[in-house]
Amino acid sequence: MSQYGLPSVAQRPTPVAGAPLYCDARDFGLQGDGVTNDQPALSALVDRLGDGYAADGRARIIYCPPGIYSIRDAGTIWRSGVSLIGAGPHATRFLLSNVGNRADPTPLAFWTTVQHGADRDRHIADCTFADFEIDGSGVAMAEYSYLAKGLGLQYVVRGVFRNLYIHHTGATGLGCDFLQDSLIDGCVVVGCGRLDNGEEIGGAGIGVGIGGWGDVERLTIANCTTVANGTNGIFLELQKDYWPPPRGYRIIGCHSQANRFGISDWGADGLIVSGCTLTGNLEAGFDVSANGTAGIAGRGGLVSDCVIDRNVHDGVSIGDTPGPYTIRGNRISGNGAYGYHQHHLGKGRGESAADVVIDSNDFWDNGLDGIRVDRPMSDAIVVNNRIRNNGRRCAPAASGGGESVRYGHRAMTDRSAHWPVDGHRGKVLRVDSRVAVVASNTDTELALAEIRPDASTAWNADTPAPGTRYELSDPPEARAGITINAAFDSATVRGNRIWDHREEQTQSYGLWVTPQGSCVDCRIEDNDLTGNVTGPVRLDTPPVGGRWDRNHYDED
Repeated sequence: MSQYGLPSVAQRPTPVAGAPLYCDARDFGLQGDGVTNDQPALSALVDRLGDGYAADGRARIIYCPPGIYSIRDAGTIWRSGVSLIGAGPHATRFLLSNVGNRADPTPLAFWTTVQHGADRDRHIADCTFADFEIDGSGVAMAEYSYLAKGLGLQYVVRGVFRNLYIHHTGATGLGCDFLQDSLIDGCVVVGCGRLDNGEEIGGAGIGVGIGGWGDVERLTIANCTTVANGTNGIFLELQKDYWPPPRGYRIIGCHSQANRFGISDWGADGLIVSGCTLTGNLEAGFDVSANGTAGIAGRGGLVSDCVIDRNVHDGVSIGDTPGPYTIRGNRISGNGAYGYHQHHLGKGRGESAADVVIDSNDFWDNGLDGIRVDRPMSDAIVVNNRIRNNGRRCAPAASGGGESVRYGHRAMTDRSAHWPVDGHRGKVLRVDSRVAVVASNTDTELALAEIRPDASTAWNADTPAPGTRYELSDPPEARAGITINAAFDSATVRGNRIWDHREEQTQSYGLWVTPQGSCVDCRIEDNDLTGNVTGPVRLDTPPVGGRWDRNHYDED
Protein backbone atom coordinates (compact mmCIF):
# COMPACT_ATOMS: atom_id res chain seq x y z
CA MET A 1 0.00 0.00 0.00
CA SER A 2 1.13 3.56 -0.72
CA GLN A 3 0.90 6.29 1.91
CA TYR A 4 -2.42 7.30 0.29
CA GLY A 5 -3.91 3.83 0.61
CA LEU A 6 -3.51 2.89 -3.06
CA PRO A 7 -2.30 -0.66 -3.74
CA SER A 8 0.94 -1.14 -5.62
CA VAL A 9 2.15 -4.21 -7.50
CA ALA A 10 5.61 -5.62 -6.91
CA GLN A 11 7.62 -5.72 -10.15
CA ARG A 12 9.82 -8.55 -11.34
CA PRO A 13 12.83 -7.58 -13.47
CA THR A 14 11.99 -10.22 -16.09
CA PRO A 15 8.46 -10.47 -17.53
CA VAL A 16 6.73 -13.82 -17.35
CA ALA A 17 6.76 -15.97 -20.46
CA GLY A 18 3.86 -15.80 -22.91
CA ALA A 19 2.80 -12.23 -22.10
CA PRO A 20 5.02 -9.81 -24.05
CA LEU A 21 5.38 -6.26 -22.83
CA TYR A 22 4.55 -4.97 -26.33
CA CYS A 23 2.12 -6.68 -28.69
CA ASP A 24 1.13 -5.90 -32.24
CA ALA A 25 -2.57 -6.77 -32.21
CA ARG A 26 -2.38 -8.39 -35.66
CA ASP A 27 0.15 -10.89 -34.36
CA PHE A 28 -2.43 -12.04 -31.82
CA GLY A 29 -5.50 -12.63 -33.96
CA LEU A 30 -7.00 -9.19 -34.54
CA GLN A 31 -7.56 -8.50 -38.24
CA GLY A 32 -8.55 -4.84 -38.46
CA ASP A 33 -10.26 -5.48 -41.78
CA GLY A 34 -13.69 -4.09 -40.84
CA VAL A 35 -15.30 -7.50 -41.47
CA THR A 36 -13.90 -9.94 -38.91
CA ASN A 37 -15.28 -9.63 -35.38
CA ASP A 38 -12.12 -8.72 -33.49
CA GLN A 39 -13.74 -8.70 -30.04
CA PRO A 40 -12.96 -12.33 -29.10
CA ALA A 41 -9.30 -11.93 -30.03
CA LEU A 42 -9.04 -8.61 -28.17
CA SER A 43 -10.65 -10.09 -25.07
CA ALA A 44 -8.30 -13.10 -25.09
CA LEU A 45 -5.26 -10.86 -25.49
CA VAL A 46 -6.35 -8.53 -22.67
CA ASP A 47 -6.77 -11.54 -20.36
CA ARG A 48 -3.39 -12.94 -21.35
CA LEU A 49 -1.57 -9.68 -20.73
CA GLY A 50 -3.58 -8.95 -17.59
CA ASP A 51 -2.45 -12.28 -16.16
CA GLY A 52 1.12 -11.30 -16.98
CA TYR A 53 0.80 -7.98 -15.15
CA ALA A 54 -0.71 -9.74 -12.13
CA ALA A 55 2.28 -12.10 -12.06
CA ASP A 56 5.16 -9.69 -12.58
CA GLY A 57 3.81 -6.14 -12.12
CA ARG A 58 5.02 -5.06 -15.59
CA ALA A 59 2.49 -3.06 -17.63
CA ARG A 60 1.77 -4.21 -21.19
CA ILE A 61 0.87 -2.40 -24.42
CA ILE A 62 -1.43 -3.59 -27.19
CA TYR A 63 -0.64 -1.66 -30.36
CA CYS A 64 -3.34 -1.65 -33.03
CA PRO A 65 -1.95 -0.59 -36.43
CA PRO A 66 -4.11 1.40 -38.85
CA GLY A 67 -7.32 -0.45 -39.66
CA ILE A 68 -10.98 -0.83 -38.85
CA TYR A 69 -11.44 -3.18 -35.90
CA SER A 70 -14.99 -4.49 -35.69
CA ILE A 71 -16.14 -5.06 -32.10
CA ARG A 72 -19.46 -6.92 -32.16
CA ASP A 73 -22.04 -8.14 -29.67
CA ALA A 74 -19.95 -8.01 -26.48
CA GLY A 75 -17.74 -5.59 -24.60
CA THR A 76 -14.26 -6.49 -23.40
CA ILE A 77 -13.75 -6.83 -19.65
CA TRP A 78 -10.57 -4.86 -19.04
CA ARG A 79 -7.62 -5.81 -16.87
CA SER A 80 -4.98 -3.98 -14.88
CA GLY A 81 -1.69 -3.18 -16.56
CA VAL A 82 -3.03 -3.41 -20.12
CA SER A 83 -2.89 -0.36 -22.40
CA LEU A 84 -4.52 0.01 -25.80
CA ILE A 85 -2.69 2.26 -28.25
CA GLY A 86 -3.55 3.07 -31.86
CA ALA A 87 -1.88 4.85 -34.76
CA GLY A 88 -4.11 7.91 -34.32
CA PRO A 89 -7.81 8.73 -34.69
CA HIS A 90 -9.13 7.91 -38.17
CA ALA A 91 -6.16 5.60 -38.65
CA THR A 92 -7.08 3.09 -35.93
CA ARG A 93 -10.86 2.79 -35.66
CA PHE A 94 -12.93 0.58 -33.36
CA LEU A 95 -16.37 0.12 -34.87
CA LEU A 96 -18.89 -0.97 -32.23
CA SER A 97 -21.98 -2.97 -33.23
CA ASN A 98 -24.49 -5.22 -31.50
CA VAL A 99 -26.26 -6.38 -34.65
CA GLY A 100 -26.12 -10.00 -33.47
CA ASN A 101 -27.22 -9.29 -29.88
CA ARG A 102 -29.34 -6.18 -29.48
CA ALA A 103 -29.55 -6.73 -25.71
CA ASP A 104 -25.80 -6.17 -25.29
CA PRO A 105 -24.65 -2.52 -25.03
CA THR A 106 -21.19 -3.43 -26.41
CA PRO A 107 -18.73 -0.89 -25.02
CA LEU A 108 -15.17 -1.21 -26.26
CA ALA A 109 -13.88 -1.78 -22.71
CA PHE A 110 -15.58 -1.93 -19.33
CA TRP A 111 -15.00 -2.84 -15.70
CA THR A 112 -17.88 -1.95 -13.37
CA THR A 113 -19.20 -2.45 -9.87
CA VAL A 114 -22.50 -4.04 -10.89
CA GLN A 115 -21.20 -6.32 -13.64
CA HIS A 116 -17.74 -7.23 -12.31
CA GLY A 117 -17.58 -6.30 -8.64
CA ALA A 118 -15.25 -3.32 -9.11
CA ASP A 119 -14.42 -1.44 -5.91
CA ARG A 120 -11.41 0.05 -4.13
CA ASP A 121 -9.91 -3.38 -3.57
CA ARG A 122 -10.84 -4.69 -7.05
CA HIS A 123 -9.77 -1.73 -9.14
CA ILE A 124 -7.77 -1.64 -12.35
CA ALA A 125 -4.47 0.23 -12.59
CA ASP A 126 -1.79 1.40 -15.01
CA CYS A 127 -3.88 1.52 -18.18
CA THR A 128 -3.55 3.96 -21.06
CA PHE A 129 -6.04 4.35 -23.90
CA ALA A 130 -4.62 6.56 -26.62
CA ASP A 131 -4.54 7.47 -30.30
CA PHE A 132 -7.62 5.78 -31.71
CA GLU A 133 -11.25 6.31 -32.67
CA ILE A 134 -14.40 4.70 -31.27
CA ASP A 135 -17.47 4.75 -33.53
CA GLY A 136 -20.59 3.78 -31.56
CA SER A 137 -23.11 4.37 -34.32
CA GLY A 138 -23.65 0.66 -34.90
CA VAL A 139 -25.16 0.00 -31.45
CA ALA A 140 -28.96 -0.03 -31.28
CA MET A 141 -31.12 -1.04 -28.32
CA ALA A 142 -34.83 -1.45 -27.63
CA GLU A 143 -34.34 0.17 -24.22
CA TYR A 144 -31.72 2.71 -23.18
CA SER A 145 -28.69 1.30 -21.37
CA TYR A 146 -26.17 3.52 -19.61
CA LEU A 147 -23.57 0.86 -20.45
CA ALA A 148 -23.71 1.64 -24.19
CA LYS A 149 -20.53 3.69 -23.85
CA GLY A 150 -17.28 3.89 -25.70
CA LEU A 151 -15.25 3.31 -22.54
CA GLY A 152 -16.91 2.43 -19.24
CA LEU A 153 -14.42 1.74 -16.46
CA GLN A 154 -14.89 2.17 -12.70
CA TYR A 155 -12.28 2.34 -9.95
CA VAL A 156 -9.20 3.18 -12.02
CA VAL A 157 -5.79 4.12 -10.65
CA ARG A 158 -3.20 5.81 -12.86
CA GLY A 159 -5.44 5.77 -15.89
CA VAL A 160 -4.62 7.87 -18.97
CA PHE A 161 -7.08 8.65 -21.78
CA ARG A 162 -5.35 10.65 -24.51
CA ASN A 163 -6.01 11.72 -28.11
CA LEU A 164 -9.21 9.73 -28.51
CA TYR A 165 -12.02 10.49 -30.95
CA ILE A 166 -15.25 8.98 -29.61
CA HIS A 167 -18.52 9.58 -31.39
CA HIS A 168 -22.16 8.56 -31.63
CA THR A 169 -22.28 6.07 -28.79
CA GLY A 170 -25.72 5.29 -27.39
CA ALA A 171 -24.82 6.50 -23.89
CA THR A 172 -21.82 8.48 -22.61
CA GLY A 173 -18.81 8.44 -24.88
CA LEU A 174 -16.06 8.40 -22.27
CA GLY A 175 -17.93 7.35 -19.14
CA CYS A 176 -15.46 6.31 -16.45
CA ASP A 177 -16.00 6.63 -12.70
CA PHE A 178 -13.76 6.92 -9.65
CA LEU A 179 -10.54 7.87 -11.40
CA GLN A 180 -7.58 8.31 -9.07
CA ASP A 181 -4.28 9.88 -10.16
CA SER A 182 -5.64 9.94 -13.69
CA LEU A 183 -5.66 12.14 -16.80
CA ILE A 184 -8.10 12.73 -19.66
CA ASP A 185 -6.26 14.77 -22.28
CA GLY A 186 -6.91 15.88 -25.84
CA CYS A 187 -10.02 13.80 -26.41
CA VAL A 188 -12.73 14.77 -28.92
CA VAL A 189 -16.21 13.45 -28.12
CA VAL A 190 -19.07 14.13 -30.54
CA GLY A 191 -22.74 13.15 -30.77
CA CYS A 192 -22.75 10.70 -27.86
CA GLY A 193 -25.83 9.92 -25.78
CA ARG A 194 -27.87 9.57 -28.98
CA LEU A 195 -30.18 6.96 -27.38
CA ASP A 196 -30.81 9.12 -24.29
CA ASN A 197 -34.20 10.86 -24.44
CA GLY A 198 -32.97 13.52 -22.03
CA GLU A 199 -34.49 11.84 -18.98
CA GLU A 200 -32.01 8.97 -18.57
CA ILE A 201 -28.76 8.85 -16.63
CA GLY A 202 -25.57 9.36 -18.58
CA GLY A 203 -25.75 10.33 -22.23
CA ALA A 204 -22.83 12.78 -22.03
CA GLY A 205 -19.61 13.34 -23.90
CA ILE A 206 -17.24 12.89 -20.95
CA GLY A 207 -18.95 11.77 -17.75
CA VAL A 208 -17.12 10.98 -14.52
CA GLY A 209 -18.83 9.48 -11.49
CA ILE A 210 -17.09 10.67 -8.34
CA GLY A 211 -16.77 9.87 -4.63
CA GLY A 212 -15.74 6.22 -4.65
CA TRP A 213 -12.20 6.88 -3.41
CA GLY A 214 -13.24 9.18 -0.57
CA ASP A 215 -12.83 12.90 -0.07
CA VAL A 216 -9.95 13.40 -2.55
CA GLU A 217 -9.88 12.08 -6.12
CA ARG A 218 -7.06 13.41 -8.29
CA LEU A 219 -8.20 13.86 -11.89
CA THR A 220 -7.38 16.41 -14.58
CA ILE A 221 -9.46 16.80 -17.75
CA ALA A 222 -7.52 18.98 -20.19
CA ASN A 223 -7.66 20.14 -23.80
CA CYS A 224 -10.78 18.15 -24.64
CA THR A 225 -13.54 19.02 -27.11
CA THR A 226 -17.13 17.90 -26.61
CA VAL A 227 -19.76 18.71 -29.23
CA ALA A 228 -23.47 17.90 -29.61
CA ASN A 229 -23.68 15.30 -26.84
CA GLY A 230 -27.08 14.35 -25.44
CA THR A 231 -26.79 15.73 -21.92
CA ASN A 232 -23.50 17.27 -20.78
CA GLY A 233 -20.35 18.00 -22.67
CA ILE A 234 -18.38 17.23 -19.50
CA PHE A 235 -19.83 16.43 -16.09
CA LEU A 236 -18.80 15.27 -12.64
CA GLU A 237 -21.50 13.44 -10.69
CA LEU A 238 -21.45 12.31 -7.07
CA GLN A 239 -22.71 8.72 -7.02
CA LYS A 240 -24.02 8.30 -3.43
CA ASP A 241 -25.79 10.90 -1.32
CA TYR A 242 -24.01 9.70 1.83
CA TRP A 243 -20.54 10.13 0.30
CA PRO A 244 -18.73 13.43 0.96
CA PRO A 245 -18.34 15.57 -2.16
CA PRO A 246 -14.70 14.98 -3.17
CA ARG A 247 -11.98 17.47 -4.01
CA GLY A 248 -9.19 17.20 -6.55
CA TYR A 249 -10.82 17.82 -9.95
CA ARG A 250 -9.60 20.21 -12.64
CA ILE A 251 -11.10 20.91 -16.08
CA ILE A 252 -8.67 23.04 -18.06
CA GLY A 253 -8.63 24.38 -21.61
CA CYS A 254 -11.66 22.46 -22.87
CA HIS A 255 -14.28 23.36 -25.49
CA SER A 256 -17.94 22.33 -25.00
CA GLN A 257 -20.40 23.29 -27.72
CA ALA A 258 -23.99 22.43 -28.69
CA ASN A 259 -24.54 19.97 -25.83
CA ARG A 260 -27.54 20.19 -23.49
CA PHE A 261 -25.18 21.55 -20.80
CA GLY A 262 -21.59 22.55 -21.48
CA ILE A 263 -19.80 21.65 -18.23
CA SER A 264 -21.72 20.50 -15.13
CA ASP A 265 -20.78 20.17 -11.49
CA TRP A 266 -23.20 17.70 -9.93
CA GLY A 267 -21.55 17.05 -6.61
CA ALA A 268 -17.84 17.96 -6.46
CA ASP A 269 -16.18 20.10 -3.82
CA GLY A 270 -13.68 22.60 -5.19
CA LEU A 271 -13.91 21.84 -8.90
CA ILE A 272 -11.56 24.11 -10.89
CA VAL A 273 -12.74 25.09 -14.39
CA SER A 274 -10.28 27.34 -16.20
CA GLY A 275 -9.65 28.58 -19.71
CA CYS A 276 -12.63 26.82 -21.28
CA THR A 277 -14.98 27.83 -24.10
CA LEU A 278 -18.65 27.01 -23.47
CA THR A 279 -20.82 28.03 -26.40
CA GLY A 280 -24.07 27.11 -28.12
CA ASN A 281 -25.24 24.72 -25.40
CA LEU A 282 -29.00 24.35 -25.16
CA GLU A 283 -29.64 24.92 -21.44
CA ALA A 284 -26.50 26.42 -19.95
CA GLY A 285 -22.83 26.89 -20.63
CA PHE A 286 -21.73 26.14 -17.06
CA ASP A 287 -24.14 24.37 -14.72
CA VAL A 288 -24.17 23.58 -11.01
CA SER A 289 -27.15 21.61 -9.77
CA ALA A 290 -28.40 18.58 -7.85
CA ASN A 291 -29.62 16.89 -11.05
CA GLY A 292 -27.25 13.97 -10.62
CA THR A 293 -27.81 10.50 -9.21
CA ALA A 294 -27.12 11.53 -5.60
CA GLY A 295 -29.19 14.72 -5.68
CA ILE A 296 -26.19 16.72 -4.36
CA ALA A 297 -25.00 19.91 -6.03
CA GLY A 298 -21.41 20.99 -6.36
CA ARG A 299 -19.92 23.53 -4.00
CA GLY A 300 -16.66 25.36 -3.40
CA GLY A 301 -15.78 25.48 -7.09
CA LEU A 302 -13.89 28.10 -9.09
CA VAL A 303 -14.72 29.07 -12.71
CA SER A 304 -12.19 31.47 -14.22
CA ASP A 305 -10.95 32.85 -17.52
CA CYS A 306 -13.63 31.16 -19.60
CA VAL A 307 -15.64 32.31 -22.61
CA ILE A 308 -19.30 31.48 -21.91
CA ASP A 309 -21.06 32.71 -25.00
CA ARG A 310 -24.17 32.24 -27.14
CA ASN A 311 -25.75 29.46 -25.11
CA VAL A 312 -29.45 29.13 -25.92
CA HIS A 313 -30.63 29.78 -22.35
CA ASP A 314 -28.34 30.75 -19.45
CA GLY A 315 -24.62 31.37 -19.55
CA VAL A 316 -23.93 30.31 -15.94
CA SER A 317 -26.70 28.42 -14.14
CA ILE A 318 -26.18 27.91 -10.40
CA GLY A 319 -28.91 25.89 -8.73
CA ASP A 320 -29.32 24.00 -5.46
CA THR A 321 -25.77 24.57 -4.18
CA PRO A 322 -25.32 25.56 -0.53
CA GLY A 323 -22.24 27.49 -1.66
CA PRO A 324 -19.61 28.71 -1.76
CA TYR A 325 -18.79 29.16 -5.45
CA THR A 326 -16.59 31.64 -7.32
CA ILE A 327 -17.15 32.95 -10.86
CA ARG A 328 -14.16 35.16 -11.72
CA GLY A 329 -12.69 36.82 -14.79
CA ASN A 330 -14.97 35.31 -17.43
CA ARG A 331 -16.59 36.65 -20.58
CA ILE A 332 -20.32 35.86 -20.27
CA SER A 333 -22.01 37.17 -23.39
CA GLY A 334 -24.73 36.67 -25.96
CA ASN A 335 -26.66 34.05 -24.02
CA GLY A 336 -30.38 33.69 -24.73
CA ALA A 337 -31.58 34.27 -21.16
CA TYR A 338 -29.46 35.30 -18.15
CA GLY A 339 -25.72 35.78 -18.03
CA TYR A 340 -25.58 34.45 -14.46
CA HIS A 341 -28.67 32.80 -12.94
CA GLN A 342 -28.92 31.80 -9.27
CA HIS A 343 -32.06 29.70 -8.93
CA HIS A 344 -33.70 26.66 -7.35
CA LEU A 345 -34.21 23.65 -9.59
CA GLY A 346 -36.46 21.73 -7.21
CA LYS A 347 -33.74 19.40 -5.96
CA GLY A 348 -31.18 19.56 -3.20
CA ARG A 349 -32.06 20.90 0.22
CA GLY A 350 -33.25 24.30 -0.89
CA GLU A 351 -31.18 26.27 1.61
CA SER A 352 -29.77 29.71 0.94
CA ALA A 353 -26.60 29.79 -1.15
CA ALA A 354 -23.82 31.29 0.97
CA ASP A 355 -20.51 32.92 0.10
CA VAL A 356 -20.90 33.06 -3.67
CA VAL A 357 -18.37 35.37 -5.37
CA ILE A 358 -19.00 37.00 -8.78
CA ASP A 359 -15.85 38.96 -9.48
CA SER A 360 -14.36 40.81 -12.47
CA ASN A 361 -16.51 39.24 -15.16
CA ASP A 362 -17.63 40.88 -18.40
CA PHE A 363 -21.39 40.45 -18.89
CA TRP A 364 -22.77 41.77 -22.16
CA ASP A 365 -25.39 41.18 -24.85
CA ASN A 366 -27.37 38.59 -22.87
CA GLY A 367 -31.06 38.17 -23.63
CA LEU A 368 -32.37 39.04 -20.16
CA ASP A 369 -30.59 40.23 -17.00
CA GLY A 370 -26.82 40.21 -16.72
CA ILE A 371 -27.10 38.71 -13.20
CA ARG A 372 -30.38 37.29 -11.86
CA VAL A 373 -30.97 36.10 -8.29
CA ASP A 374 -34.07 33.90 -8.00
CA ARG A 375 -32.95 31.96 -4.93
CA PRO A 376 -31.98 33.24 -1.46
CA MET A 377 -28.32 34.16 -1.09
CA SER A 378 -26.30 35.27 1.91
CA ASP A 379 -22.90 36.92 2.13
CA ALA A 380 -22.56 37.11 -1.65
CA ILE A 381 -19.75 39.21 -3.12
CA VAL A 382 -20.49 40.90 -6.48
CA VAL A 383 -17.53 43.12 -7.29
CA ASN A 384 -15.70 44.73 -10.19
CA ASN A 385 -17.91 43.38 -12.96
CA ARG A 386 -18.66 45.14 -16.25
CA ILE A 387 -22.36 44.60 -17.01
CA ARG A 388 -23.51 46.24 -20.21
CA ASN A 389 -25.94 46.07 -23.11
CA ASN A 390 -28.02 43.20 -21.74
CA GLY A 391 -31.78 42.74 -22.10
CA ARG A 392 -31.64 41.99 -25.81
CA ARG A 393 -34.94 40.08 -25.63
CA CYS A 394 -36.87 43.30 -26.07
CA ALA A 395 -39.09 42.74 -29.12
CA PRO A 396 -42.85 43.07 -28.53
CA ALA A 397 -45.20 40.16 -29.11
CA ALA A 398 -45.55 39.21 -32.75
CA SER A 399 -47.75 36.96 -34.83
CA GLY A 400 -48.39 36.35 -38.48
CA GLY A 401 -49.14 33.91 -41.23
CA GLY A 402 -50.04 33.68 -44.89
CA GLU A 403 -48.01 34.32 -48.01
CA SER A 404 -44.99 35.91 -46.30
CA VAL A 405 -44.36 33.09 -43.80
CA ARG A 406 -42.14 30.08 -44.52
CA TYR A 407 -40.68 27.40 -42.22
CA GLY A 408 -37.56 25.27 -42.34
CA HIS A 409 -36.09 22.61 -40.07
CA ARG A 410 -34.07 25.25 -38.19
CA ALA A 411 -35.56 28.56 -39.34
CA MET A 412 -38.70 30.63 -39.86
CA THR A 413 -39.05 33.61 -42.21
CA ASP A 414 -41.70 36.31 -42.28
CA ARG A 415 -40.90 38.67 -45.14
CA SER A 416 -43.40 41.21 -43.82
CA ALA A 417 -41.75 41.49 -40.39
CA HIS A 418 -39.50 44.26 -39.09
CA TRP A 419 -38.16 42.76 -35.89
CA PRO A 420 -35.32 44.27 -33.84
CA VAL A 421 -32.20 42.19 -34.41
CA ASP A 422 -32.01 39.48 -31.71
CA GLY A 423 -35.08 40.97 -30.03
CA HIS A 424 -36.73 37.53 -29.93
CA ARG A 425 -33.62 35.67 -28.74
CA GLY A 426 -34.55 32.92 -26.29
CA LYS A 427 -38.30 33.16 -26.88
CA VAL A 428 -40.52 30.17 -27.66
CA LEU A 429 -42.00 30.22 -31.15
CA ARG A 430 -45.48 28.64 -31.17
CA VAL A 431 -47.11 27.29 -34.31
CA ASP A 432 -50.32 25.44 -33.41
CA SER A 433 -49.08 22.60 -31.15
CA ARG A 434 -45.51 22.89 -32.42
CA VAL A 435 -42.85 24.79 -30.50
CA ALA A 436 -39.24 25.79 -31.11
CA VAL A 437 -36.76 28.09 -29.34
CA VAL A 438 -35.30 31.14 -31.03
CA ALA A 439 -31.50 31.20 -30.99
CA SER A 440 -31.19 34.55 -32.82
CA ASN A 441 -33.03 36.66 -35.36
CA THR A 442 -32.60 39.22 -38.12
CA ASP A 443 -35.36 41.67 -39.05
CA THR A 444 -37.25 38.97 -40.99
CA GLU A 445 -35.80 35.57 -40.06
CA LEU A 446 -35.66 33.49 -36.86
CA ALA A 447 -32.78 31.04 -36.42
CA LEU A 448 -34.05 28.18 -34.26
CA ALA A 449 -32.09 26.04 -31.80
CA GLU A 450 -32.09 22.28 -32.37
CA ILE A 451 -34.64 20.49 -30.19
CA ARG A 452 -31.89 18.30 -28.74
CA PRO A 453 -28.16 18.02 -29.32
CA ASP A 454 -27.16 16.62 -32.70
CA ALA A 455 -30.73 16.88 -33.98
CA SER A 456 -31.51 18.06 -37.51
CA THR A 457 -34.67 19.94 -36.51
CA ALA A 458 -35.78 22.54 -34.00
CA TRP A 459 -39.39 21.36 -33.87
CA ASN A 460 -41.11 19.01 -31.43
CA ALA A 461 -43.17 17.68 -34.35
CA ASP A 462 -43.20 18.00 -38.14
CA THR A 463 -42.02 21.24 -39.71
CA PRO A 464 -45.05 23.55 -40.10
CA ALA A 465 -46.53 24.07 -43.54
CA PRO A 466 -45.92 27.40 -45.33
CA GLY A 467 -48.24 30.15 -44.21
CA THR A 468 -49.23 28.56 -40.89
CA ARG A 469 -49.87 31.18 -38.25
CA TYR A 470 -47.21 31.71 -35.57
CA GLU A 471 -47.01 33.52 -32.22
CA LEU A 472 -44.16 35.07 -30.25
CA SER A 473 -44.75 36.33 -26.71
CA ASP A 474 -44.02 39.72 -25.15
CA PRO A 475 -40.63 40.25 -23.47
CA PRO A 476 -40.35 40.59 -19.67
CA GLU A 477 -41.35 43.96 -18.25
CA ALA A 478 -37.81 44.90 -17.28
CA ARG A 479 -34.33 43.57 -17.92
CA ALA A 480 -31.67 44.84 -15.56
CA GLY A 481 -27.95 44.57 -15.16
CA ILE A 482 -28.49 42.99 -11.73
CA THR A 483 -31.94 41.77 -10.62
CA ILE A 484 -32.63 40.66 -7.03
CA ASN A 485 -35.76 38.51 -7.01
CA ALA A 486 -35.20 36.63 -3.73
CA ALA A 487 -33.77 37.27 -0.28
CA PHE A 488 -30.33 38.81 -0.65
CA ASP A 489 -28.79 39.17 2.81
CA SER A 490 -25.48 40.65 3.97
CA ALA A 491 -24.21 40.91 0.41
CA THR A 492 -21.52 43.22 -0.94
CA VAL A 493 -22.10 44.82 -4.35
CA ARG A 494 -19.16 47.09 -5.02
CA GLY A 495 -17.21 48.62 -7.88
CA ASN A 496 -19.42 47.38 -10.72
CA ARG A 497 -19.96 49.37 -13.92
CA ILE A 498 -23.51 48.72 -15.16
CA TRP A 499 -24.72 50.53 -18.29
CA ASP A 500 -26.01 50.35 -21.86
CA HIS A 501 -24.10 52.40 -24.41
CA ARG A 502 -25.80 51.29 -27.63
CA GLU A 503 -27.89 53.65 -29.70
CA GLU A 504 -31.01 51.52 -29.06
CA GLN A 505 -30.72 50.63 -25.39
CA THR A 506 -32.36 47.51 -23.93
CA GLN A 507 -30.95 47.20 -20.39
CA SER A 508 -33.76 48.76 -18.35
CA TYR A 509 -32.04 49.37 -15.00
CA GLY A 510 -28.63 49.05 -13.46
CA LEU A 511 -30.00 47.40 -10.29
CA TRP A 512 -33.56 46.16 -9.69
CA VAL A 513 -34.95 44.77 -6.43
CA THR A 514 -38.30 43.21 -7.34
CA PRO A 515 -41.41 42.88 -5.13
CA GLN A 516 -40.32 39.27 -4.42
CA GLY A 517 -36.75 40.30 -3.65
CA SER A 518 -35.22 41.88 -0.58
CA CYS A 519 -31.91 43.46 0.28
CA VAL A 520 -31.13 43.22 4.00
CA ASP A 521 -27.92 44.47 5.60
CA CYS A 522 -26.18 44.76 2.24
CA ARG A 523 -23.30 47.02 1.27
CA ILE A 524 -24.02 48.62 -2.12
CA GLU A 525 -21.07 50.92 -2.75
CA ASP A 526 -18.99 52.56 -5.48
CA ASN A 527 -21.08 51.26 -8.38
CA ASP A 528 -21.49 53.29 -11.58
CA LEU A 529 -25.14 52.89 -12.65
CA THR A 530 -25.38 55.66 -15.23
CA GLY A 531 -26.62 55.10 -18.77
CA ASN A 532 -29.44 52.53 -18.49
CA VAL A 533 -32.53 53.00 -20.61
CA THR A 534 -35.15 53.56 -17.87
CA GLY A 535 -33.11 54.43 -14.82
CA PRO A 536 -30.16 53.51 -12.63
CA VAL A 537 -32.07 51.76 -9.81
CA ARG A 538 -35.55 50.37 -9.27
CA LEU A 539 -36.47 49.45 -5.69
CA ASP A 540 -39.86 47.75 -5.59
CA THR A 541 -38.79 46.48 -2.17
CA PRO A 542 -36.89 49.10 -0.14
CA PRO A 543 -33.58 47.93 1.30
CA VAL A 544 -33.34 47.28 5.04
CA GLY A 545 -30.20 48.23 6.92
CA GLY A 546 -26.76 47.97 5.44
CA ARG A 547 -25.01 50.79 3.58
CA TRP A 548 -25.68 52.45 0.19
CA ASP A 549 -22.88 54.88 -0.50
CA ARG A 550 -20.84 56.53 -3.27
CA ASN A 551 -22.85 55.05 -6.13
CA HIS A 552 -22.98 57.08 -9.36
CA TYR A 553 -26.36 57.77 -10.91
CA ASP A 554 -27.63 59.73 -13.92
CA GLU A 555 -27.76 63.46 -13.31
CA ASP A 556 -31.55 63.54 -13.59
